[in-house]
Amino acid sequence: MTNTQELIKQLTDDDVNIRKAAAESLAEIKDDETIINPLIIALSDENSQVRFNSSQALGNIGDVAIDPLIEAAKAEKDGEIKRYILGAIKKIGSPKSVDYFIDALDDEDWGVKKVAARALGELGDIKALEPLQKALDDEDWGVRLAGVYSLGDLASEESIAMIKKARRKEKDKDFKKACNKAIKKAEKAMKNK
Repeated sequence: MTNTQELIKQLTDDDVNIRKAAAESLAEIKDDETIINPLIIALSDENSQVRFNSSQALGNIGDVAIDPLIEAAKAEKDGEIKRYILGAIKKIGSPKSVDYFIDALDDEDWGVKKVAARALGELGDIKALEPLQKALDDEDWGVRLAGVYSLGDLASEESIAMIKKARRKEKDKDFKKACNKAIKKAEKAMKNK
């Protein structure tokens, strides 16, 4: 049995420490499609460290993991598990994930929406501008904040206008400070283009 096969087997060991170590070791392996599905299954582990290590490992695999991860995210109902999947997708940073993150802004789980909103800014695809309005209108403060930061990352006249509008609607001083910071970041990025 190869070392990779042994690590995959260890992902289902009764000893949580062995599962954690196996997921952590699998994070060192890149571009190996054989570890994708076992790691996706490990995202449902009862131990949060196993789930985190598995998410990190999936994020390190690269583009070959994007399609299976997006399919897993679409099929997953548990918001916490879905957040780990989104973390892996976000870490890979593939342009193929933009449409999925836009769709995830409509998720029922606030954590999923927050990760999706933040990922859209980090990916830097301008087609996320209008969809990020959903994040700015969300009832959850953290989702709105993620939307503001992402609009700051997108750095355009339109994104600045959207942040200013959100700042006017919000009463929270910390939120207004975050808006000001995002506007400054966007303006600086636009000057440097």
